[in-house]
Amino acid sequence: MARYVVYKETLIDFRDHVWTFIGSFLGIGLIGLLNRESFSATDNVFLIGSFGASSVLIYGIVNSPLAQPRNLIGGHVICAIVGVTVHYIIPNEIWLSSAFAVSLSIVFMQITKTLHPPGGATALIANIGSEKITSLGYLYVLSPVLSGVLILLLVAIMVNKWAAHRNYPANKNWYKLWERRYR
Repeated sequence: MARYVVYKETLIDFRDHVWTFIGSFLGIGLIGLLNRESFSATDNVFLIGSFGASSVLIYGIVNSPLAQPRNLIGGHVICAIVGVTVHYIIPNEIWLSSAFAVSLSIVFMQITKTLHPPGGATALIANIGSEKITSLGYLYVLSPVLSGVLILLLVAIMVNKWAAHRNYPANKNWYKLWERRYR
């Protein structure tokens, strides 16, 4: 049985690898390209590390509940708000603010059913990021977080629509379900 599981998990579907590469390249590349004139290559705050982890989910594991639009957007935005808030409350103790921000973020994502693991990194970045990031305050939530996540989502929808064998979002009526749940 172990051989079967290992074998099944290591099968290579070349089409999936191609679409994963195209999606992640376009998503991350587009964020960087749109902001390259604003910042130097080392200060491009719009390319935060958690976007790389989100790309793994939304381009590589498209059917995962953690990769769906509600989780992608909600997880990042909630975690950004929590991260910035904690940074304001505990500004000088990075170890404490970091631990508190990540832990609170996980709980808030669980409560709101928007669990998206890269969101924890978004909260962490709000506390350990460069001076440029921490000085953004709540603007961090809008840009780079929300604007970047929306770019990643739009690219994921387009790329996965082009790939006939992929289904993203898993539920095409996700926005209707989201509307019903939060009206």
